[in-house]
Amino acid sequence: MHPHLTQRQTKSLLDDTLTYKKLELNKKRNEEQDHTSLIDQAADNFHYHECKDVYWQGENFSLLYGTPVWDQATFSQRLVLNHLYWVAYYSQIISAEIATIFLNQVAAAGLYTLEDFRIVCDTLDLESKQERSHIQAFKKIGEAVEWELFGERLFTYPMRGLFAETMLFSDTNWGKQFWRKLQLQAYTLLSANNAFLASQYLMVRGLRTLNGKLIQHKLANYYMRQPEQDKAPIPAAISYYHFMDESYHFNTSKLIGQDVIHSLDAPTRFESWVINRGVAGCQKDHFHFSAAIQGIFWYEPALFNVIYKLLRSSIFCMDDKESRRMLKACFTQETLGLQSSFDMHRTAVESYKAFVESADYLSSANRDMRTMEKSSITSYLKRNRHAMARF
Repeated sequence: MHPHLTQRQTKSLLDDTLTYKKLELNKKRNEEQDHTSLIDQAADNFHYHECKDVYWQGENFSLLYGTPVWDQATFSQRLVLNHLYWVAYYSQIISAEIATIFLNQVAAAGLYTLEDFRIVCDTLDLESKQERSHIQAFKKIGEAVEWELFGERLFTYPMRGLFAETMLFSDTNWGKQFWRKLQLQAYTLLSANNAFLASQYLMVRGLRTLNGKLIQHKLANYYMRQPEQDKAPIPAAISYYHFMDESYHFNTSKLIGQDVIHSLDAPTRFESWVINRGVAGCQKDHFHFSAAIQGIFWYEPALFNVIYKLLRSSIFCMDDKESRRMLKACFTQETLGLQSSFDMHRTAVESYKAFVESADYLSSANRDMRTMEKSSITSYLKRNRHAMARF
């Protein structure tokens, strides 16, 4: 008997010729343009003193851009804030990519329980290898910068596992962290033997990385506009290499999360409930926006102490009273930086809605991103003023 006739599933990925060809093309192009060796070489060649006197991305992608700290900063201080944006932003990316490496393998295990899914699994294997290269480069540069500037960590951290809090500065506590860990463990056990749940990790992955795709395109543009790219600062080049890899990763997320599911049986009520929980969790994680760092969904009260350390450091040399006054000025009143971050958050909300529009198994609250929609400048200021009074 022909092997196809003995398959236990009612559908086959091979029957969806268009999607299969898209998967093949995406994998082939990612292999051909793989930037792993370029990232590794660039990270090995990085020395902070060689590029500390130039911007690494556009001015507006600087820590505390558009706040009173930025407004009164000298040129050399603005350079440091520009570099610290890179360090802080990619420290957050490290956390996400650590989780991605593990969950890629879980998703591959779940999808490999069906016939004809090798191409999907091989694609995820390639992406995990690339993520390890990204993490190593981001860690090396971020730690080198912070060691030279401060002699201690501000945004970087030692290597961590999947079950640590993915959002570096979040509204959390021990109880929330424990519950999150249990949920992740339950999901990994379920999806490792469930093709639909495995595929929907990629849908959630695409949703979680959509805002990053928008930001990283702007960071990559800075390198692409350099008249002599071979003389561009290494971190700018790495931003470009990383964006190029992640472009294919996003294609993978969309293909598996939204197209491949047509080769799977319709989700059960339980499977729909699980994935709705995942999207609701993404909305919760991405509820906040930060005046300190545009494009990252950090809960700012958790960030106060780090910014206070920065202001007290030899970079700004502020005393305790001046540092606290500056914190209040930056985080408890409307600024250009706050408005810009809120605008980016609104763009993210609309992009997320468009991304999940065709997912009819999602609840209306998830398709409309109602949780994220509730985030506002008014609530941001109220929350920060309350937290600042206790700081």
